[in-house]
Amino acid sequence: MTKLAMEGGRPARTKPLPPNYPGATVYGAEEAQGAAEVIHAQSPFRYYGPNVKNEVRTFEEEMARHLNVPYVLGVTSCTAALVVALKALGIGYGDKVIVPAITFLATPGAVVCANAVPVFVDADDSMNLDPADLERVMDKDVKAIIAVSILGNPCDMDPILAFAKKHNLYVIEDVAQSCGASYKGKVTGTMGDIGVYSFQMNKILTAGEGGALVTSNPELFDRAVRYHDQGMFRDKARYGIESADEEKAFIGQNYRMSEITGAVLNEQWKKLGGIVSSMQTRCRELQAKLTAELPDMKFRRLADPEGDIGSNLGMILPSTAFTQAFIKAMAAENIGAYTLYGSRPVYMLPQLFHQRTAEKDNFPFNYPFENPVVYTEDMCPQAVDYIARTVYVPISPLLTEQDVEEIAEGIVKVYRHIAQVQV
Repeated sequence: MTKLAMEGGRPARTKPLPPNYPGATVYGAEEAQGAAEVIHAQSPFRYYGPNVKNEVRTFEEEMARHLNVPYVLGVTSCTAALVVALKALGIGYGDKVIVPAITFLATPGAVVCANAVPVFVDADDSMNLDPADLERVMDKDVKAIIAVSILGNPCDMDPILAFAKKHNLYVIEDVAQSCGASYKGKVTGTMGDIGVYSFQMNKILTAGEGGALVTSNPELFDRAVRYHDQGMFRDKARYGIESADEEKAFIGQNYRMSEITGAVLNEQWKKLGGIVSSMQTRCRELQAKLTAELPDMKFRRLADPEGDIGSNLGMILPSTAFTQAFIKAMAAENIGAYTLYGSRPVYMLPQLFHQRTAEKDNFPFNYPFENPVVYTEDMCPQAVDYIARTVYVPISPLLTEQDVEEIAEGIVKVYRHIAQVQV
């Protein structure tokens, strides 16, 4: 058996892989030029200035055209988009929102910031929420489901939407990690009531920060625009809704996207197809090579293999000990591999688990629900199991065929070695 690099053998790669920042790795002169034009125009605010370039508006219109939805709103982050979405749906104090056990802190955090309380649904071997577990957390106070497509893999939306329809719930699609994904021919983020996107540093497209909200519902869009701009709707005529009822106006916050962000995203959006195509090709090549060499290896299940963007190859390993040894050995081979979120479901983070907020009496957790919200470590056992055993290898859009060969070599070598040692 080939000796591992950590034991003195030749590493599978002589240099590290490209960093796991898909959009940023394809930055070029065009992003710099777009940002520079806004700066030279001295007009970084989207709504007025001496020479506004309408970069955010252009980005919203191009994104709407690509997604085939009527309404897109650029905001400061995906967290902002989630809060705006919840406020647009009228969700707040005294409401519960279903959130997957495997997601980033921002998802349940946005629920709390909207003054509602998250209740957590288990995950399945896709690492997305398990539709079969939705009924367990359902009660009369639940008003919405946030379906998070983890690392490029779209959620299994049919049963989620069917459950929501049965119980008259809203659905928010959080596709922060999966821009460009699709499910049964439908673009991820366009199937629920509202979809939210992220353009943070390690996302598929990036401006460092930034987010977007999409919907086909004009009333929800009106509320979203108002909440993101302190209760105002400055350009109603653009959408043909000049007669929007000002009697329904309400106080909002400031989550407006800047023109500099919009300019960068206009250039990034042009590259989405190329990024996704490259990642899909390399991810499928890698999985095929591993399947041929390691026929017993279990991969993360894909709800729609054609719609997965291939940003990460997920491998479900036999045990937590196997996983930890695998990651350590892979690092020595100059191949990055990782588990998500410290190998823990999001509800185990102390600020959530102990229901602590910056507000008086830990508002909104202090609401006197008929069915109190209590979190226990074992309430989502599948999530606890899968998150600790699922290892991801990021697939950069810059990978070459030679890179894929070397990654496959390293994975096969490490997997076989650990399997032999731990048997």
